Amino acid sequence: MRIAVLADIHSNREALEAVLSDAAACGVDRFAILGDVVGYGPDPVWCVDKVAGLVAAGAICVKGNHDEAAAAAGPDASFNADARTAILWTAKQLSGEEKSFLATRPLRHSEDEVLYVHASAHSPADWIYMTSPGKAMPSFRVSKERLILCGHVHRPALMHCDRSGVVRDSAFPMAKPIPLARSRRWLAVIGSVGQPRDGSPMAGYAILDPATLELTFRRVPYNAAATVQKMRATGLPETLALRLVQGK
Repeated sequence: MRIAVLADIHSNREALEAVLSDAAACGVDRFAILGDVVGYGPDPVWCVDKVAGLVAAGAICVKGNHDEAAAAAGPDASFNADARTAILWTAKQLSGEEKSFLATRPLRHSEDEVLYVHASAHSPADWIYMTSPGKAMPSFRVSKERLILCGHVHRPALMHCDRSGVVRDSAFPMAKPIPLARSRRWLAVIGSVGQPRDGSPMAGYAILDPATLELTFRRVPYNAAATVQKMRATGLPETLALRLVQGK
């Protein structure tokens, strides 16, 4: 079984459609969504309904901070002005059923030696960014899984923890299977489907083969101009639209 792992869709229909098409072409068997289905982008209803359909068909889906804010909590102090504007707009678009779907997603899901979470494994509700080995170390300490998959950062990354407990960054290629040695434990930040921030505007996701413990990071072009046009039509902040074409 091969699993397409998606994170940070952020209400970007065009990016999600492109990723789903690419994943189908790659012959994936299942999907895992690492949170933040909504926020920032112009198509929250379509994206929530699409993800809910995937979950009904057997997909994994955990909750992100934007999902929590749109569903019930509202934006907290960590949201900047543009993110706050977008999440308040998003909440008004969603039905009670769609909010309930987001609100009832678990913060973490463990299966077959893999932990799926939006942010950190050690304190998932605090939305800690996995941006360095130091930030990742507590997640390795509290989890037993061989592989932790997370999002939240919007930039792909790979780290490993050796048998002595030392955590280091790992270099990785794009579009090539990465064998995750069983002599180590691993944490992968998947990147973002709908709002990448690593300098590439292409949608990002990954494919996991749990049987061989191989992970492949993928980038997919999509019609970002169409998404930008819709964002401007809805009055969402211009800075969020520009991020899509700049990839940062």
